[in-house]
Amino acid sequence: MIIHQAGPMTLLRTILIILLVYYAIKFLAKLFGPYLLKKAVDKVQKKAQQQYGEKQSSTVKEGETIIDKKPNNSKESNNSVGEYVDFEEID
Repeated sequence: MIIHQAGPMTLLRTILIILLVYYAIKFLAKLFGPYLLKKAVDKVQKKAQQQYGEKQSSTVKEGETIIDKKPNNSKESNNSVGEYVDFEEID
C-alpha cells in the first residue's frame, strides 16, 4: 500500500493548476464573451420582432381604431372580519 503525503511541492503544483485554469477561463471569456452575448441579444431581438409582427398583422387592419379597456376586477372588501378598534399603548 502506497501512501502519498502532501508536501510543499504538491501544494504549489495545485495552486499553479488552479491559477492556470482561472486565467484560461478568464482569457476565453474575454475572447468569446462578446460574440456569445451578441448572438443571445440577436436571438431575443428576432423573437420579439416575430411576436410583435404576428400581433400587429393579425389584429389590426389599416384605418381601424381599437380601444382596449381595463377589465373590471373589483375586489370586494371582507367586512365580516370584524370591527377596527383604535388603541393606545399604556406605559
